[in-house]
Amino acid sequence: MVQLTADDVRKMAKELGVKFIRLQFTDIFGVLKNVSITVEQLEKALAGELMFDGSSIEGFVRIEESDMYLRPDPSTFVVFPWRPRDGAVARLICDIYTAAGEPFIGDPRYVLKRAINEAKEMGFTMNVGPEAEFFLFHIDSEGRPTTVTHDRAGYFDLTPVDLGEDARRDMVLTLDELGFEVEASHHEVAPGQHEIDFKYADALETADRIVTFRFVVRTIAQRHGLHATFMPKPIMGIPGSGMHLNQSLMKNGQNAFYDPNAPLQLSDTCLYYIGGLIRHARAITAVTNPTVNSYKRLVSGYEAPVYIAWSFQNRSPLIRVPAKKGQSTRIELRSPDPSCNPYLALAVCLKAGLEGIKKQIQPPRPCDRNIYEMTPAEREQLGIGSLPESLAEALQELEKDPLIQDALGPHVLQRFMEAKRIEWERYRVQVHPWELDEYLTKY
Repeated sequence: MVQLTADDVRKMAKELGVKFIRLQFTDIFGVLKNVSITVEQLEKALAGELMFDGSSIEGFVRIEESDMYLRPDPSTFVVFPWRPRDGAVARLICDIYTAAGEPFIGDPRYVLKRAINEAKEMGFTMNVGPEAEFFLFHIDSEGRPTTVTHDRAGYFDLTPVDLGEDARRDMVLTLDELGFEVEASHHEVAPGQHEIDFKYADALETADRIVTFRFVVRTIAQRHGLHATFMPKPIMGIPGSGMHLNQSLMKNGQNAFYDPNAPLQLSDTCLYYIGGLIRHARAITAVTNPTVNSYKRLVSGYEAPVYIAWSFQNRSPLIRVPAKKGQSTRIELRSPDPSCNPYLALAVCLKAGLEGIKKQIQPPRPCDRNIYEMTPAEREQLGIGSLPESLAEALQELEKDPLIQDALGPHVLQRFMEAKRIEWERYRVQVHPWELDEYLTKY
């Protein structure tokens, strides 16, 4: 990330003819929020003097303690390229502060910063490269999203069968103008499904970019008359959308996961990090797969991981170690989906990995067999557990894991658990179309 100062922002806003600025942040569920100001209010914003009602934001504070302050991060300043240049619109991502001038512990960006600081104390910097998938669907005559797609493309297909190609092209060009280095863009396995990968960065910048990426994708899709969704499993019977997280730690400018003299060229640091992720995988899932729908994706047969194991190249386990080594050595956590709050997801992953390093948690032996084809007895013999099968089960795991609870902090934990229990209960008591199809005429 290019480090900008408040003076840089003032200068750029003037030179680029900025008239409106969106001050952005997320609630605890990763939903992007905006407070729009005119450029005349920029000085107050940069001084952290702009206030908003925190009680109106899901998971923040009660009405009697609602005054919150936005403190923009100057390095996140960008101008939206799809808006008119005359009276341009820019954005700044903000940290949330209390009326007492303290960082708000319920701010997801602050949660990630706490984990980053813990890593820094150990001499590490976390790098992350996300692989985010999404669907492009048509809208109906009244502008409402459907689950209809007319493309019949498959993995890596191009025009003429990939009818989302023009939209995806514009997304890539827009991301490029916003400073993203897009590494790959292609059609995914399912009809209407796409993936855009951008270069890794440190954890905070990556989380900021994921939030921006989702916003850009949905905006550009809308301009093409399409609806982009990051819902993990919008259609039964086809693969869902994941967001694999490629993670590594740097120390003194070198990749701490790489050891050329080790048998697998993986350092002890890397192995311990994997050990930490595996130990806490079931609780982490509540954060990286936070919706009822997330668990419709985490089923066998559709390329999503179900079993808690790790391997080289083999794509059936939870964690994969890509072949490229040296400064590119990394581990790929394959379970997260793009509905998660990226700040919280990266925080819990980093916290678990750091505990693995501190306690020297050895991972199990790598599994190079196709786990989907194993019998339950074979998996049990190898000590291969499973991820939670529902949001309710994942929340139970989070309830039993003090480390992941600590990563979230008491405020976010309480509000997250309350909201997700309500979400599960609302789902549980609904009568779903499947039940009507199955039972209405039978009984």
